[in-house]
Amino acid sequence: MTPILLLASLATLGYAAWYLLLCLVAPWKRCDHCDGTGHHRTIIGTRRECRRCDGTRLRVRTGRRIIEHIRDEYRAGTR
Repeated sequence: MTPILLLASLATLGYAAWYLLLCLVAPWKRCDHCDGTGHHRTIIGTRRECRRCDGTRLRVRTGRRIIEHIRDEYRAGTR
């Protein structure tokens, strides 16, 4: 049972390291709400600018937001 847990732990750490590197290299991702088009259809069929990305088609990754929050808290605590 121990080798399976070790392998699962290493896989989880590997994925976390990959995602951290991805967030540092490419902090922007395509908006999931509008599928990267910058607009979406309303209930009555008209097109509106996407509220989540403000029509820019890009959003900041969640991991990048976490990294920036931790960095800001660290900087605020060391002043």
